[in-house]
Amino acid sequence: MKPSSVLGVLGLHFAMLSLVAFGGANTVVPDMHRLATETFSWMTDKQFADYFAIAQASPGPNVLIVTLMGWHVAGLSGAFVATIAMCGPSCLLTYYVSRLWKRFETNWWAEAIRQGVVPLTTGLIASSAFIIVKIADHSIGGLLITIVTALFVYKTKINPFYFLLIGMILGMMGLV
Repeated sequence: MKPSSVLGVLGLHFAMLSLVAFGGANTVVPDMHRLATETFSWMTDKQFADYFAIAQASPGPNVLIVTLMGWHVAGLSGAFVATIAMCGPSCLLTYYVSRLWKRFETNWWAEAIRQGVVPLTTGLIASSAFIIVKIADHSIGGLLITIVTALFVYKTKINPFYFLLIGMILGMMGLV
């Protein structure tokens, strides 16, 4: 594939994803994964999981995964195109819809839309979590750490950092 066509694919795909990413870039991780590993074979599952981990561990917005994917595929120009395509359309749409929303925010259907977006976002994030678990946990130990961490984070107020630390130590020991 020519570099210009790669940039076109990155730009078009991420521009479309930006318009359905209710809740941020993490909600469309499954489609990013499909594009990068299955459709175009730009990277392996492990590389994708690594980029996802870097994006989550880095300070700043979680959209960094898009920049890393663009960089991997087409260098600096790929990083730039992917990031602008992921951020630009949704920013413009949000700006114009928020201005229009002010007129209708007291209508019954506006509240219905607002409440309908919550389960949509929850489902999208859950599908992203499933994809990441599927491609990152290749051992029983890793899967157990993921499940235990998810349960403790859901049921308690324990900071997930401690579970990440435990997972890191077990990984450094070669146990997972």
